[in-house]
Amino acid sequence: MNTIIRWRTGGEARIVSTDPRAMVVRSTVPSPPGSRIEGTLEGEALPFLRATVRLKVHACKKQPEGDFVLEGRPLDLPRELRLRLESELGAAKGE
Repeated sequence: MNTIIRWRTGGEARIVSTDPRAMVVRSTVPSPPGSRIEGTLEGEALPFLRATVRLKVHACKKQPEGDFVLEGRPLDLPRELRLRLESELGAAKGE
C-alpha cells in the first residue's frame, strides 16, 4: 500500500496499521507522546481523496533506519475512511 500522510509541519508517514482505537505509522519526523500531529492523506489507493488525518501520539520510537514509529489514537477519523484504510492495508498484506 502506498498511502501516506503528509504532515502539515513537514515530513511524511506511511500507515502501518489502523483500527478504531489505534494507528501506527512510520514517520520521517518525530512527535512526542501527548502531542497531536495533523496531515493530509494521499496515495495511489486514494488518489481523489485529500482527507485530514489527526493523531494523538502515545509513543514515538526511533528506528535504526532513521525514521520513527508513531503509535497513537486517530482523532475525528470517519468510520468510512477508517474501514477503507483497513481494507487497503489488508489487501497490501495479502489478507
